[in-house]
Amino acid sequence: MATLYQNKGHWLLTVQYKGRRLTRSLRTKDKKVAKQLKPYVESQLILELTGLKKTTPSLAFPVLADRFLKASNKRAKNTQDLYEYVLKSYLNGNPLPTNPNSRAIFVRTINACWNWGLKEGLIDKADKLKEETRGLPRQRVYSKAEMNLMFNEIRDRDFNSFVKFAYYTGARSGEIRNIQLDNLTEGSLVSFGKTGRRIIKISTQAGTIIANQSPLWSYSKDYVCHKFKKEVRKLGIKDARFHDLRRTFGLNLIKQGMSIYKVSKLLGHKSVRTTEQHYAPLLTVEIEDFTL
Repeated sequence: MATLYQNKGHWLLTVQYKGRRLTRSLRTKDKKVAKQLKPYVESQLILELTGLKKTTPSLAFPVLADRFLKASNKRAKNTQDLYEYVLKSYLNGNPLPTNPNSRAIFVRTINACWNWGLKEGLIDKADKLKEETRGLPRQRVYSKAEMNLMFNEIRDRDFNSFVKFAYYTGARSGEIRNIQLDNLTEGSLVSFGKTGRRIIKISTQAGTIIANQSPLWSYSKDYVCHKFKKEVRKLGIKDARFHDLRRTFGLNLIKQGMSIYKVSKLLGHKSVRTTEQHYAPLLTVEIEDFTL
């Protein structure tokens, strides 16, 4: 069975035979060209699957990594820089990081290179790392004192309002960096972010901020990240990231007695289970004392 499909603009062909499958990029974004190439590539893959034709000898990992990095296509610059840093370190024989989160990033990057090689038909076997790829979830939340410092001491008025709005909505940075007036209604904001389209509730506090904000913010991802770190560093707040505002928002609502179901909806999580996984470790210390 042969299947022609498109991935990130490029056409690929997958052929399956007796439980085995091979995928080959047709190296074109033109559907008409892909259809013309299909019978020729399909016959090659069938020969490889039946053993009548030997596959191309697998590339050594250093060569594979070099090709992987050069095939950047539409990768974001930050992603490309990360891939180059990780693969260079790995190829130089350096051990994987001991920090669980950094280690997971290295494992995911190295395995992504192997997977790409398989998809492109450059190797017939991937020697992927069999280690944890998820890392440990971040649990940083801000204290009341830290929140007061941000609200009162960030001198850039527009960015100060942006930080407050992010906290009072629990929104992701990508959902509020470029708000359009057409997407604002009384009490809600239609946003397009990480999970696609979703409705963000505009509380009274958030509504007051946005009513006094003109023009609305137009920030890039990098600007928000770097600007926030610069501001909190000046205030002496350590280990701080912009996304921690969202986690603090959720935790404070739960501590005030709001149901986990409502908090899950406000955060835009796909399920309550996701919310529980994020907040269960944080709430352990909130359990009242007991005696056995």
